[in-house]
Amino acid sequence: MRSRTLRGSAAIIALTTAALIGTAGSALACYSDDHRSNPVPDRNHSKCADNQVKITPKDNLVDFTGGVGEKTLTINKVHDGVTVKRIIVIGGDDGFNEYVPGKSGQNGPKLSETAPWKDLQATLTFGHKQPKIDDWYICGTKSTKPTETAPTTKPSETSKPTETTSAPSSATVKPTDTTSAAPVPAGNESGTGGGLANTGFDNMWLVWIAALLLVGGGGLLALLKFRRKASE
Repeated sequence: MRSRTLRGSAAIIALTTAALIGTAGSALACYSDDHRSNPVPDRNHSKCADNQVKITPKDNLVDFTGGVGEKTLTINKVHDGVTVKRIIVIGGDDGFNEYVPGKSGQNGPKLSETAPWKDLQATLTFGHKQPKIDDWYICGTKSTKPTETAPTTKPSETSKPTETTSAPSSATVKPTDTTSAAPVPAGNESGTGGGLANTGFDNMWLVWIAALLLVGGGGLLALLKFRRKASE
């Protein structure tokens, strides 16, 4: 009797233990209808690797639609300098969905290596319903464009050749007038001798007197000649 009792007790204990283990397993299980993802039962959520950074929606490094408060997330574009290694979508009763670009999850189709990544989801609830997304982030790397720094020393500037051409003088130099007045012949300083006309002659009265003398002398000669003929 004791042997049968011990065997029965052992069987009951085994069944109870199996039931408890099964219940615990189902409670800790994490499921997803998206076979591109890896459902992970981790309430603390996965941290990014040491060589990766955590990129959140607040960083404005990706263009997306949906997300927190919605049942799906679509990442349309990743900004320059950002490389995505993992996409973590959190929601449901336990765990999170992990998406790895270029790799498949749950033996399903691969997630494309580059964006866009459409209709990403959180893990299902214990009632196998699709919940709204509580949070999401990206593990990856980001780089910034190197800052362009000006050279510490400027290349020596080639000195301009000294201009030797002097500026023209503002005052115009008149050419030397080489034409001089004709020299006045000796003895004709007053303009009365030398037989040359002088436009500045001012002794005309002498000319008139000479003319009267000539006329008078001519008349006298004519009179004397006339008397001589008459006397003969």
